[in-house]
Formats: sequence, C-alpha cells, structure tokens
Amino acid sequence: MATSPITQEASRKYTNNKSGMSQSEKLISKDSEINRAARCLKAMSHPLRLKILCTLGSEAISVQEIVEYVGTTQSNVSQHLAILRDKGILASRKEANRVYYYVDDERTLMLIRLMKEVFCD
Repeated sequence: MATSPITQEASRKYTNNKSGMSQSEKLISKDSEINRAARCLKAMSHPLRLKILCTLGSEAISVQEIVEYVGTTQSNVSQHLAILRDKGILASRKEANRVYYYVDDERTLMLIRLMKEVFCD
C-alpha cells in the first residue's frame, strides 16, 4: 500500500525527532496552539460531528444533504453544525433558501485524512 504525503511527512518528522531534538521542538509548546488544537479536537470528538465532517470533506453541502448522508433529524444535525461553526471549524453560505456548510480550515481536513489513514482500513 502506498503511503500518502501526510504519512510520509509524519514518518519523516518522527525519524528526525529521534535524532536528538529537544522535547520543546518535538511537541506543541505555545499555549495558544495547545488551546486551538484542544478546541478543535473537542468539537470533533462527538461521533455525529465527526461523521458530518467526514461527509463534508472539502465540499460545500446543504443541510438537507447532510441530514440524508448522516441519517438523523435536521434538528440534531443543525445543533451539531452550530457547534462546529461556533468553534471555527465550519463556515456556511446561503443561496436562496438553502444553507451550505463547508470545512473552513485546511488543517482540519488534513487531520480528518490522517485519522482515516490511521483508523480505517
């Protein structure tokens, strides 16, 4: 199985980190970065929110389409979309009477791709 650029980069960083770099160079060290990462991970940690993010990927999808993909009520989906939007993970645009949501941060998409690679066959 071919490795993705994300896996190759992670492997390269791991290999480089074994070569004597200090602990502060290996890990996130700024409180602002720790807080931003924790907020993102907390927002993504609910199974339905993660499913919504995986459904969206890099596309803008209407609320009704998201409801159909994830298989729950519009009310439930809307509550979770609001949480993801409030945490800065999603953005939306309105066209006529439809609202379309999309992932607004490439880092979030990278994280989802990495989770797929690590946790899915």
